[in-house]
Amino acid sequence: MSWQLALTAPLEQDLSSFCRLLAEQQIGHRVSEVQGEQHLWVADRATAGHVAELYSAWQQLPPEQLQFSPAPVAARAGLGADWKQQLLRYPLTALVLLLTLLVAAWTGVGGNLFKVAGLTFNAVQISGDQAWFLPLDETLASGQWWRLWSPMLIHFGWLHLAMNSMWFWELGRRIEQHQGSLFLAGFVLLAGLVSNASQFVMSGPSFFGGLSGVLYALLGFCWIHQRLCPVPAYVLPKGVVGMMLVWLVVCLLGIVSALGFGQIANAAHVSGLITGCLGGLLTGLWARGR
Repeated sequence: MSWQLALTAPLEQDLSSFCRLLAEQQIGHRVSEVQGEQHLWVADRATAGHVAELYSAWQQLPPEQLQFSPAPVAARAGLGADWKQQLLRYPLTALVLLLTLLVAAWTGVGGNLFKVAGLTFNAVQISGDQAWFLPLDETLASGQWWRLWSPMLIHFGWLHLAMNSMWFWELGRRIEQHQGSLFLAGFVLLAGLVSNASQFVMSGPSFFGGLSGVLYALLGFCWIHQRLCPVPAYVLPKGVVGMMLVWLVVCLLGIVSALGFGQIANAAHVSGLITGCLGGLLTGLWARGR
C-alpha cells in the first residue's frame, strides 16, 4: 500500500478530536512524527484532498458546530473517473472482464456445449445429446491445468453474465486500487481455484461456471478487512453485504432453483465467501498491526 500525505500539523496541536471525526467517516488514516511535525496519512490522493478540506473546517469551527456528511463513495474509493481512465487505473479488473466477455462471445453465452467443453473443470467428450466426463486425474495428467480456473469465465445466459460482470467491476477495482494489481491477480486465482474445486467436490463432474464464487470472495475480503482496518476503498454501500448474504441463503435453501432459474453453484459461493473472509482477516490484522 502507498500512503498519501494529507496534511501536516504542529507537534503541539492535539489531533485526537480530528482523528475521531475521520473514524466516524470511516476514513482510514495514521499519524506519524516527522522532523518535529505531525504528518497525517491516508490511503489515496482523492481521500487526501477530502481530509484536507475537513481539516481546514475543523480548525475554523468549534467541535459542536461541525456537521459533515460522509464523503461520497466514488470519491473515497477513487471510482469517479471516466471509463477510459478507469480502464487504465484498474487493468487487472478490466482484463478479467474482457476475458469473461470473450469467452461469453465464443461459447454463445454457454449455449454451445462443444465450446464450453473446452473450459469445464474436467475434460468432457460430447456425442449427440450425451456427455462423458473424464476423470480429473486424467485431465490434469494430459496437461490441461487451465481447467482448474477456466470455469469461472463460463456464463450461462446474459443475465448471469451481466450480474457477475457488474459486481466484479464494482468489487475488483476496490481491491486493485488499495492492494494493487498483483495482489488482486493472486487473490482471484486463489478464489477461483477454491470455488471451482469445492463445487466439483460437492456436485461431481458437471457443467458449472461463473464468477460468482470469486465475487463472494471479493465481498468477504472487503467486508472483514474494513471491519478490522477501515480504508475508504472498502466502504460498501449500506445493505450490500446483507443483501448478498440473504441471496446466498435463498440459494442454499433451493428457492432459486425451485423457481426455475437453474441450478446454483452453492459450494462455489460458500467456499468463495470463506476464502474472502479469511483473506480479509489476515490482511486486516496485518494492516492494523502496522
